[in-house]
Amino acid sequence: MSKERYIEAKQKWAAKQLARGFQPRSVATTDRLPPGQKLTTGFPVLDLGVQPEIALQDWTLTVDGLVEKPTVLSWAQFNALPQVTDESDFHCVTTWSKYDCTWSGVAFTSLFELVQPKREAQFVYFTSYDGYSTNVPLAHCLDDDVLVATQFGGAPVTREHGGPARIIIPKLYAWKGAKFVKSITFLAEDRLGFWEVRGYHNNGDPWKEERYA
Repeated sequence: MSKERYIEAKQKWAAKQLARGFQPRSVATTDRLPPGQKLTTGFPVLDLGVQPEIALQDWTLTVDGLVEKPTVLSWAQFNALPQVTDESDFHCVTTWSKYDCTWSGVAFTSLFELVQPKREAQFVYFTSYDGYSTNVPLAHCLDDDVLVATQFGGAPVTREHGGPARIIIPKLYAWKGAKFVKSITFLAEDRLGFWEVRGYHNNGDPWKEERYA
């Protein structure tokens, strides 16, 4: 499916759910499996139809915006930062979930400490090598399970799953975790990302079923 057809299909899906009267829950559930989700042992691939091939020697991660020390990290510099491993569950807005995913990489908090965001920074805007973008409140990014992941299950994150590096934010739907991450920008005000301007919920909490705006 082409990028344009894929985007159109997902926009129609969101509009159909809204036409049926879909509303997010006012109170979050406490179950491990969020409402409306089904478990899978596989790992479906969903993207914009573009999977950029990025040579490691050409890969960089820019961390900028309202920070004291903006930086651009090469692959070697990024991997010289402290590495962590975390096991978490993965929830896709298209109603599938995968338990016990093991991701390794650099904790978001390490990048936070590196660039020293200014007090007025309240939001984070992620952009990707495939043109994707998404937005997350800074408070959600500071959980200790939020990573810039370079490994999944002990092996490098494959290109189809967003390698060489992707964002993992387990407490939000997976579209909030940008694949092929290229830049992380700290902002004072919120800026809607790719799917957020196309009918998806701005928060994306799976336990409240915040799927659509």
